[in-house]
Amino acid sequence: MSTILEKIKDIENEMAKTQKNKATSYHLGTLKAKLAKLRRELLMPSSGGGGPGVGFDVAKTGVARVGFVGFPSVGKSTLMSKLTGTHSEVGAYEFTTLTTVPGVIQYKGAKIQMLDLPGIIEGAKDGKGRGRQVIAVARTCSLIFIVLDVLKPLGDKKIIERELEGFGIRLNKKPPAITVRKKEKGGINITATDKLTNISKDVIKAICSEYKIHNADISIRCDPTEDEFIDVLEGNRIYIPCLYVLNKIDQISIQELDIIYKIPHSVPISSHHEWNFDDLLEMPKGRLPDYEQPVVLTKDKNTVEDFCNAIHRGILRDFKNAIVWGSSVKHPGQKVGKEHVLNDEDVVQIVKKI
Repeated sequence: MSTILEKIKDIENEMAKTQKNKATSYHLGTLKAKLAKLRRELLMPSSGGGGPGVGFDVAKTGVARVGFVGFPSVGKSTLMSKLTGTHSEVGAYEFTTLTTVPGVIQYKGAKIQMLDLPGIIEGAKDGKGRGRQVIAVARTCSLIFIVLDVLKPLGDKKIIERELEGFGIRLNKKPPAITVRKKEKGGINITATDKLTNISKDVIKAICSEYKIHNADISIRCDPTEDEFIDVLEGNRIYIPCLYVLNKIDQISIQELDIIYKIPHSVPISSHHEWNFDDLLEMPKGRLPDYEQPVVLTKDKNTVEDFCNAIHRGILRDFKNAIVWGSSVKHPGQKVGKEHVLNDEDVVQIVKKI
């Protein structure tokens, strides 16, 4: 473990002292690829305790899972108990919650599981504290609530985002529209529909070389950064919608509250006084599945193909795969084909061919 951390530190130091310009972009791109591979090795070892661990992994219930992430003592446990009636131990000291505490709320007639995760600390992405286990559970969530102390929201927000990013979680982002098709020969062939302003074709080839990809057709339908291209090659990134829950607004002025409201994807609350809970529960609209108009299937016609046909028969023409959350799959967000059999209350996302 320490050897990997030392290698990561060496690369980060080299990147920090390398001036970013056109002449160094090739070198920096290669370093970023090396760094991504080392982080994968650090955080997701093939054996030896890489899983969530005792007290962290929780059986999924309901049609969606919301994870409460934040530093210790920001009010996650109080918020959880007020919303769900589930009580985890609350105290006026740090690290009160030592295991994942599940609870359930009813949202428009559907059960939503909520998880109060133990407080993370800076350096979680490097294996400090119980950060690896906490963030491993966060990767299974349909939506993340990052709970912040309203008195110091932006600094903590940046740190937590960095920790989640380091574990392959991408917040409020969509996967970059990039396809990499490996082939036997012919070298690297790159086609781009947009002008590439953040990464050059030479850097793309350098990053591919670091991943031992020497023959591939690469189709790019966006203007990606080096990090986004590396994300595609890594193939293990999780894209999760996120809300920033700014707690303890009872401790600030109206003028300060007006400023806080301008932070994107955020909702100010007071978990102690239960202020603004209505707004909090309304905010997930558009970030969680539509529960008001479910697709009803019969027992003898309950495959993904039947699901598509129940919506519109033309969907199957462009069908690539489906992503399913629910009891019919082994893990949340599992990719399946059109022959997959669905269970009651499954949530299905259809992915089209591009």
